[in-house]
Amino acid sequence: MLTGLEFAGQLSMGLVLGGAAVGSALGIGAAGQAAAGAWAKEAKAGKPLNFAYIILTGMPLSQTIYGFILMLVGLAPAIIGDTPVTATHAGTLLGIGIAGGLAELFSAWLQGVIGAAGCRAISEGEGKGLVFIIIAMGIVETVGLFGFVFLLIRINEMLRKDVVSYLNREQSEVDCAGGYAEPQTCRRGRM
Repeated sequence: MLTGLEFAGQLSMGLVLGGAAVGSALGIGAAGQAAAGAWAKEAKAGKPLNFAYIILTGMPLSQTIYGFILMLVGLAPAIIGDTPVTATHAGTLLGIGIAGGLAELFSAWLQGVIGAAGCRAISEGEGKGLVFIIIAMGIVETVGLFGFVFLLIRINEMLRKDVVSYLNREQSEVDCAGGYAEPQTCRRGRM
């Protein structure tokens, strides 16, 4: 049975994936609409359809992958049942959820907006400029990537401290039960 804090901690990790997925959908939608318009223009002119638009349309998808990884790492202790990290760090996880969700959402969305402008530029520029557009989209991707890396470091640090504390507590109980620890230590530890 989940406590309120555990539920809040687990829900907050859903915010990362939800924000990333919404951003990817908005970005792909923006770039996809522009690509469809460019393809229509090329088809009407009797030109072959340019595959470069697929690249620009698909680039915002990576932020959903970043959000998914953050969610899995944040929920790993709850899934494998090691420690109740979602209860002990619900506030931290909520902050990570909001920050990660927003970083990925805006990164993916604006990457798609740049991709949409890129589709138009390539269409009107007769296929020129793809590399520059990918570089511009990569710069926006970096914002999402930095958010992902910084928050992943924070989650790992939080989990490492919890696991070390948990293992020390377990070892203390084993030492007391086996008679390997001083009796005074065991009495203080049992409250």
